[in-house]
Amino acid sequence: MLKLRAHENLANTFWYQKENESEILLTLNYTPGHKAYDEKLLEIGGQEYRVWTPYRSKIVAALIKKLKTIPITPNSHILYLGAASGTTCSHLSDVLRNQGKIYCVEFSSRVIRELVQICEVRDNLIPILGDVRYPEQYRMLIPEQVDVVYSDVAQPEQAQIIIKNAETFLKSQGWILLFVKSRSVDVTKDPERIYKEQIKILKNATFTVVEVAHLSPYSEDHALIVAQWQK
Repeated sequence: MLKLRAHENLANTFWYQKENESEILLTLNYTPGHKAYDEKLLEIGGQEYRVWTPYRSKIVAALIKKLKTIPITPNSHILYLGAASGTTCSHLSDVLRNQGKIYCVEFSSRVIRELVQICEVRDNLIPILGDVRYPEQYRMLIPEQVDVVYSDVAQPEQAQIIIKNAETFLKSQGWILLFVKSRSVDVTKDPERIYKEQIKILKNATFTVVEVAHLSPYSEDHALIVAQWQK
């Protein structure tokens, strides 16, 4: 027996379960017939879905671990820092469909070639070659304030980077999703200490931390911090 049910807090996202198997996450494919990477496609009830795994996308790890605060809706406009080749962006594209938009910033000129190929098929993704440490470099490419800043970068100053981008692009009362890679901040420190330090930096910048999700065992020494800007 197959079971398909809508995710509680994220649009166009579904829990799917085959008999005697664990539930997995799917997104309703915004571009039927097209893959973004090597994901599995499933045809269910005449519609095409894409398998979204926690080992390829950290937000899935958080969802599986029952993250409750997900400030992303179909009409969200998102700034995504560290878009890489577009794996997670492509699934968020499924969530937004033709209502929202994602500005996908990536530093590597090699990696962004793969991202551009995905963006050519998905009209709600906008690729930007840029260094997330210097948002002023791509300010002219983002002609609006966004609802969410989503950051997944391997840099020592992860909280400072998302704050700087928020100050440039985030709406008042907007949200951030900061995926903290503790080993990129300081490999010698305990990850829990690093998470607390990153939270303190955010609070000092007038963010209210709403939820923290630890991503083990899918991404060891990683945590997601969800916070709302009080400006």
